[in-house]
Amino acid sequence: MRQAQAHVGTFVSRMPKHKYLPKWVFALGAAVVLIVVFLTGAFAAWAMVVTIPSIDNFENRKVAESTKIFDRTGNIVLYDVHGTVRRTTVPLEAISPYVQQATIAIEDAEFYQHHGFRPQAFIRAVIANITSGSYAQGGSTITQQVVKNTLLTDHKTVWRKLGEIILALRLERVYSKDQILETYLNEIGYGGTVYGVQEASQYFFGVDAKDVDLAQAAYLAALPQAPTRLSPFGNHRDELENRKNLVLLKMEEHDLISPEERAQAAAEKVQFRGKQEAGIKAPHFVFYVREYLEQKYGADAVEQDGLRVITTIDYELQQKAEAIVYKHALRNDKNFNASNAALVAVEPKTGHIIAMVGSRDYFDTTIDGNVNVAVAHRQPGSSFKPFVYAAALEKGYTPETVVFDLKTQFSVACQPTDVLKEEAPCYSPGNYDGNFRGPMTMRNALAQSQNIPAVKFLYLAGINNALKMARNLGITTLAGADRYGLTLVLGGGEVTLLEMTGAYAVFANDGVRNAPTGILRVEDKHGNILESYEEKSEQVVDSQVARQISNILSDNVARTPEFGANSPLNFPGYNVADKTGTTNDFRDTWIVGYTPGIAVGAWAGNNDNSPMEKKIAAFIVAPMWHEFMELALAQYPSEDFVPPSPEADNLPPVLLGNWNANPNVGVHDILYWVNKDNPRGGAPANPFADSQTAHWEYPVQLWAAGITLTSSSTATFGGVGDIPSANGPQLIINSPGSGQYYPWGLPITASASVAGASVESVAYYADGVSLGSSSQAPYPVAFNPGRHGPMVLRAVAQTSAGPLEASVTFVVQ
Repeated sequence: MRQAQAHVGTFVSRMPKHKYLPKWVFALGAAVVLIVVFLTGAFAAWAMVVTIPSIDNFENRKVAESTKIFDRTGNIVLYDVHGTVRRTTVPLEAISPYVQQATIAIEDAEFYQHHGFRPQAFIRAVIANITSGSYAQGGSTITQQVVKNTLLTDHKTVWRKLGEIILALRLERVYSKDQILETYLNEIGYGGTVYGVQEASQYFFGVDAKDVDLAQAAYLAALPQAPTRLSPFGNHRDELENRKNLVLLKMEEHDLISPEERAQAAAEKVQFRGKQEAGIKAPHFVFYVREYLEQKYGADAVEQDGLRVITTIDYELQQKAEAIVYKHALRNDKNFNASNAALVAVEPKTGHIIAMVGSRDYFDTTIDGNVNVAVAHRQPGSSFKPFVYAAALEKGYTPETVVFDLKTQFSVACQPTDVLKEEAPCYSPGNYDGNFRGPMTMRNALAQSQNIPAVKFLYLAGINNALKMARNLGITTLAGADRYGLTLVLGGGEVTLLEMTGAYAVFANDGVRNAPTGILRVEDKHGNILESYEEKSEQVVDSQVARQISNILSDNVARTPEFGANSPLNFPGYNVADKTGTTNDFRDTWIVGYTPGIAVGAWAGNNDNSPMEKKIAAFIVAPMWHEFMELALAQYPSEDFVPPSPEADNLPPVLLGNWNANPNVGVHDILYWVNKDNPRGGAPANPFADSQTAHWEYPVQLWAAGITLTSSSTATFGGVGDIPSANGPQLIINSPGSGQYYPWGLPITASASVAGASVESVAYYADGVSLGSSSQAPYPVAFNPGRHGPMVLRAVAQTSAGPLEASVTFVVQ
């Protein structure tokens, strides 16, 4: 105010002095001086009593800062989590001098000379507003803008403007110019939700505020005047260019830059980041992380407290994953009616999530692309089988254990002869290709993903044990055993791709689990560490079991009969364990594979759960997974798998691959040879005490006799693949007939014939109980069945060629 009075005084003293001026002129001058003095005094008096915000509010105000989510390097911002404001506060020394100078030149050239208010600029603005009939002109200094942004509302009135001036004068008495400029540059809006020069520098140029060059600084100084209209992503780029050049001209006029520097900066072609590049990266992953942060710290803290989150994501690999998923999903959409895909990569030794792609395109609304399939509940098909086999191995079975891959009725609510009945309450699954291979080792059954052996191993392991194994490995989405039954092994439960990949990573890590995590470190805005990654390893599977699973899943020879030697599952020069899965209704296809250094899971299908073409996962999802895995193997090399220890040689023969160790006893499935709950303890006293034995034995006896089923209740003779040779002596049971039904309460006569040898006697056993013997053809023995239901009759003939054996299954009703 004193400056204003001095200015007025100077202005009056310089008026020309005329000796004979009229008296009214002197009267008018005196009146003007009195009015100015009066208005000045009135303004001073008003300023002393008017209620305006306290300047203390400036120091105590809460400045909202958005949370930044970074990649694992801490250099690439994946996402800026914000409510209505994206802001990162930095000190003035972390802001390029070019930005400071450019801003001052265009906004307030006398910033370091005035005391918070420029009367001349204010008067010019008042005159302009009166003549235009609006409040378009502000005439505000940087200090006034700081006051307006931090202490006052944006509502333009005369009284608010006067309050702004008073607070600006007060502010300059308390804070230094540098403090005021720092506040301005950290809080000024640059368009949309972007506030502060650090946020703007990253958003528009991908650099920190301290690294902004002259041309970039001129753009940043140009934007606040009309950030939406002047946006480099809008339709008025020419206006932005003009104002940027005006900023440079002002800098030159105030001797802040040389003419040469101005010309060079004006000619520089500044590259603005694309809209999408300036926005969200790895969108499915960052929203997965954001959900975690909000659950732990609260939504308000995530939006306003300026957290700095360093994640586990390898953004270079993430970009490759996104491109590969997009390319193959489009191909699958065209060829297999599979419009979407997802992929997850986890580091087994840490649990770090290094890539997560939740769909082919987050922004594609036609496929619900924003849905993160990586954490969605889907049925895993046969990719669940390794958990079941691991439970069987833990129980004492071995990779060379043999079961029969034959069409089998597993439901005890149905008869063993109902092998062709698949509708409830019966359960008689088939293999994908409709073929049955006879005796198979666990190794070959798992490597070739055959269904019937898998169901048998689930029964041997126990459903509860299989569920426990899955949960120990990190699968949290499954219900209890009563929900699934034996369908569990074929993927009857629902899981997530992330948890499946993390579970396979346990096998890769010798049975040690590191729970999948996306967080390396979380800091508050002051740099204090709120949480950081800590290794929490847990041995959840015996290392021998994990090594056996890895050894099977990486055995290319074992899987070759089903997939071929050069399938997408094979990586020449690398030892990669992997397993595919396709649901019975062809709604989901999976593949999960790993080395000790990386585990990668992939899914393909449709978000709306519509079925795909009836192709196995090796055709649909494996090529996509293989392409990514090749890149990942080069970036995350690792040592080979540790081989499992050899098995003891004193185990029951069926556990060592010998399914016919005693030809004199005949051909039987595994339940005849071992107690399922103690497989290494020897044969059970009565194998048929197990409710499944008769069901498993029926197709085995048909197979051994060269019989293939043609209906649910009859059998015919005829060769099928893998049936033993008929050359040499043979014992044939003539009665009871295989698969035949007999009425309860009537005696049955057993009889047999032998070809190719002389016979001494034939003895008969029903469900392991002796019925007697006969030495005269047709060697009849009559007996009364002791129960209803299926029964197995075993005949043992003593002949000149040695003991011979045969069995049939019949039904008492």
